[in-house]
Formats: sequence, C-alpha cells, structure tokens
Amino acid sequence: MMTLNRRRALREQIVALLRAGDFPALAALGDQESQVAQQLSSYLFNPGDLLHWRAVEGLGWVAGAHPQQVRKLISRLLYQLNEDSGSFGWLAAAALGEIGRHQLPVVEEILPMFYGFLEQDFTRVSMLWGLGRLWEVHPRALPEAAPLLLDFLADPDPQVRGLAAWCLGRVAPRGAKEALESLLGDDGPVELYDQGEMRRTAVGPLAQAALEKISRHGG
Repeated sequence: MMTLNRRRALREQIVALLRAGDFPALAALGDQESQVAQQLSSYLFNPGDLLHWRAVEGLGWVAGAHPQQVRKLISRLLYQLNEDSGSFGWLAAAALGEIGRHQLPVVEEILPMFYGFLEQDFTRVSMLWGLGRLWEVHPRALPEAAPLLLDFLADPDPQVRGLAAWCLGRVAPRGAKEALESLLGDDGPVELYDQGEMRRTAVGPLAQAALEKISRHGG
C-alpha cells in the first residue's frame, strides 16, 4: 500500500510533468508506478485550467502504455458523468474520448453511451472535444453520432458550435460542407485545448479549418 509521503511525492512528480507537457515521460512513469492514472483522474474538474486539460491528455498517454491502469477508472469516470453524483467531473467525457484515441478497446463497449452524453447539456461540450480527439484517429467509431454534429452547428452556445465544427473536420456526414460554409462569418468565441495548450479562437476559423480538412480528404 502506498504511503502518504510516497503518494505526495508521486503527485508532485505528475504535476511537474503536466506543467512541462511531457506526456511521454508521464506514460513512462507508469512503468514504475501503478497509481499514475488514478492520480491523473483527480484533475478533471476545472475546464478553465490548463493543468486539468493536460491531465486529460496524460490519461490518454497512460492508456496507450498501460491500459490496465486506466481500465480500472472507467466506472469512476462514468459515475462523474452522472449529474446526480455531485462530483462535477466536467472533463470526464473528454477523458473517455482521449482514452479511446490511444486505446480504443478500453472504451469500445461503452461507445454507445457517448451518444447519450452528447445529448445532455451537462456533458455535451466535454464529449464533443473527446469525440473530436477519438475521431481523429478512429473516424469510423460511433458513426451514428456524426449527424448530431450538424444540429449542434445551430446551437446558441458558440462553444458547442465551434467544437461541432472542429469535429466535422474528422468525420463528414452528408451535408457537412454546406453547413460549415454557413458558419464562416461566425465570430462566436471558442476556447480549445489543442497541442498541449489552451487557445482562443472563434467558430468561423474552426469551420474554415474543418472545410480544408474535408477537402484534403476528398470530401
């Protein structure tokens, strides 16, 4: 059993790696410590904090190297996505998508639940980001969710519109190009965690980037 001092030392080591954005080192740490994924899961509660987003990405890296560590956490992440849990695991849905990006078999059985998370206000934004990450590597996963993105392009929340557009650059259901073109002048603000950093952008540029990706893939 891990002592309090050892647990504190591990947490400090993980935080230092997250601050440095050193995800390969974080995955390698899992070779020596079996509690890395569990420690990372305690940083899923503040979507405005860069450290918490890096913890989401870190969970994906650990899943890729040590799926058994992350598999134990799936039930906890699902519980956090229950609005009645009171746990406010705002980034749990994003974490599930990121885990699937790196180790699809870990979440394959629960993929149908992702569709439900998209339909809930409480989990929609986090799940959109998670699906965007998942679809970037596994574009054929959960195809029934892709048409929902077209509906989200008309959502009153620019964060939802922007992330839906971002996702459409990875999967392109029928009608995606026309719908994205209608958003090119949309200057609604969007915050996006991407390539290890938080960046501020807008719906229009995300729609433009999605159209360029679709064109490159012959869409």
